[in-house]
Amino acid sequence: MTLKICVAQLNFVVGDMAGNARKIIDAARDAHARGIGLLLTPELALCGYAAEDLFLRPAFIDACDDALKTVAGETAAFKGLHIVVGHPVRVPSLAGEERRERSVSVAGLYNAASVLCDGQVVHRYAKRELPNYQVFDERRYFVPGNGVGVFDVTDAEGDRVRVGLLICEDAWFDAPAADARAAGAELLAVINASPFHTGKGNEREGTMRQRVLATGVPLVYAHLVGGQDEIVFEGRSFVLAADGSLAGRAISFEEALFDIVFSREPAGWSIEAITDRAHSLEADLWHALVLGVRDYLGKNGFPGAILGLSGGIDSALVLAIAVDALGKDRVRTFMMPSPYTADISWIDARDMAERLGVRHDEIAIAPEFEAFKASLAPLFEGRPEDTTEENLQARIRGTLLMAMSNKFGSIVLTTGNKSEMATGYCTLYGDMAGGFAVIKDVAKTMVFRLARWRNEHDPYGTGANPIPERIITRPPSAELRADQKDQDSLPEYDVLDTIIERYMENDQSPASIVADGFAKADVDKVVRLIRINEYKRRQAPVGIRVTHRSFGKDWRYPITSKYRA
Repeated sequence: MTLKICVAQLNFVVGDMAGNARKIIDAARDAHARGIGLLLTPELALCGYAAEDLFLRPAFIDACDDALKTVAGETAAFKGLHIVVGHPVRVPSLAGEERRERSVSVAGLYNAASVLCDGQVVHRYAKRELPNYQVFDERRYFVPGNGVGVFDVTDAEGDRVRVGLLICEDAWFDAPAADARAAGAELLAVINASPFHTGKGNEREGTMRQRVLATGVPLVYAHLVGGQDEIVFEGRSFVLAADGSLAGRAISFEEALFDIVFSREPAGWSIEAITDRAHSLEADLWHALVLGVRDYLGKNGFPGAILGLSGGIDSALVLAIAVDALGKDRVRTFMMPSPYTADISWIDARDMAERLGVRHDEIAIAPEFEAFKASLAPLFEGRPEDTTEENLQARIRGTLLMAMSNKFGSIVLTTGNKSEMATGYCTLYGDMAGGFAVIKDVAKTMVFRLARWRNEHDPYGTGANPIPERIITRPPSAELRADQKDQDSLPEYDVLDTIIERYMENDQSPASIVADGFAKADVDKVVRLIRINEYKRRQAPVGIRVTHRSFGKDWRYPITSKYRA
């Protein structure tokens, strides 16, 4: 027998139940016309992932229920096609008072998947393992299921295949897959919404390989694609053969209808599927950042983006990402030189804007800076200039950018990186002013690597070598005082970023970092800066998460704390 499966690796929008239903219906129509027997959609595809406290609103769940009925009704004519749809489902046995007594989820919902065929729900499965770490908070909304998700799919000749259904986290544990196999599953179908971070794709495939080797059956991993606030889902759906080998992989960071053909032979399943191109770490990061920008602006209705182009590496990188994401006509840049801006900065900024073809304007801020200083002079009498005057320049620029945003409706993209966010080397209401922090989770050393990668590649056809070489090679400087360099205030970036990674991302103690050979003075300084700048980070705009721990949902430290280790 032959079973054709299609993974609808699609970009769904949180709360757009009608639009999401339409995407599923269109994919089902296409799949049925191509002789597909089983269509898989990602986890919670019908409402989008993650809907967060929208799950607490009864009307939201009602709308999901109505959308599922729409999908069932409009696909009833696609005879024999089984469609797996991810969506929330109320737990009927748990009334509000009982939920409180049992201390289960606030909403009393299952994270479920329904199997539709000929207009009917023929099977339903509730997710058993609910993640509550990193960016996940599923126990706030969902009750764990306790069933086994095995259903039958019949091909055109009447032969039957037993499919074991799992939802994302279920497949990271032994029991759900083992129970499905014990119930007769001949292959496993896992629907997912698993956020991207560097290395996550290989980690997923490795874990799913363990499930395959433990159960002895092939596995299809159906994954979401798209950006949702700070999170990016990269697609990269795949299929593993029964021996754990990769049989095919869908394209990453793009929508796709990923087809897999299973043929039952005496020796077992024969599998046919395409395999996506291999990606480097830098390529995956680039595509994730581009997708994050495109979807944040597109799904929230912003007509375009503006940013301050300083002639430095960070703003240059953000500009290149923005143009790849949006196109040159939707991006606008502003150079705002102060008395401390070097000539090469505005020359390089102008050069890069010309290379990418964006509109570029220059607004000197010296008059505003002098006016601020004159207004404050009587109050500051007898005190030398310090970071106060430096921050004034950044705040003037932030005010001008926000004025342009208000006037034209485009969102301000901030240009600060993770190294700056960690240490507070940024100005509240200045360079932190804006609506979306593109490289908030990208360390400074990776900023340079991405700039080099982008100059060597043109993945979106927007122009080769967009970043002038001098921007990459000159020493970084905020240019807020004469002859200023970043390393006047911070350790060398390769040292700084390693300490941040060890302490902030991997929870290593300062003592263990020093024991590994780092200077105690450097470690103490970086840890102190991370600690005292929590109040700044709380006021920073949302930004794209690309590491396993970002300054976002998976970093929850108190501002007020006496703990020092």
